[in-house]
Amino acid sequence: MAKLIFSAAFLPLSSDSEAAVLVRPQSKVWCWCFCLGLALVLSGVVVGGAYLYRYHALEEEQVFVCGLKYFEEDYEFDEEVEVEAPLRLIEENVSFFEDDEVELIKVAVPEFADGDSAGILHDFTMKLTAYLDLNLDKCYIINLNTSIVMPPRDFQEFLVNIKAGMYLPQTYLVREEMMITERLDSTSDLGYYINKLCKDKDTYRLQRRETILGMQKREALNCHTIRHFENKFVVETLICEP
Repeated sequence: MAKLIFSAAFLPLSSDSEAAVLVRPQSKVWCWCFCLGLALVLSGVVVGGAYLYRYHALEEEQVFVCGLKYFEEDYEFDEEVEVEAPLRLIEENVSFFEDDEVELIKVAVPEFADGDSAGILHDFTMKLTAYLDLNLDKCYIINLNTSIVMPPRDFQEFLVNIKAGMYLPQTYLVREEMMITERLDSTSDLGYYINKLCKDKDTYRLQRRETILGMQKREALNCHTIRHFENKFVVETLICEP
């Protein structure tokens, strides 16, 4: 009887030990899978965080809020009264992406003149400029005019001097007229920054008016005005529809 009791007690112990031996390898496999999955998740977070920092955080860290005073040469006043042309102030926010040679200008509607609020992006790598008219919610693309647009590093230095109190005594206004020539179906081939600015918006190609043959100054046009500065002078950009 004692022997039978001993055998009965021994069998359950043997069964438990075999079960324990079977469970341990499965636990190790599960642990390795968990660690591998956790490593993949963490690597994804690191890569995603670097991407967001690269394209979003930098914009917040390199924003300049500056103004520039200027006068208009064709300001009209009563000849009988000697009045100096008033200096006007235009303000804008400028963001720089130095590594990519890109600058983004955000300008509000000036209080003293008709004009549209806009986002203006100069991409020196793609050699393109994009105008986003915020009132119309439309984008316009044209070749970068390097004779007017100051390179990002030089423009950033100029804005640093403005913030330091080194204002120009007065500057002037330059006008440029552009015509809408065609509608673009996609902006995906215009570079990351322009595609981000104009994605899912009606986008059109522009051409400078003086380069269009047969275009007369007296023709009646429907134009929208954007005033901003991207150099040591203020630019009034007219975007016109025929």
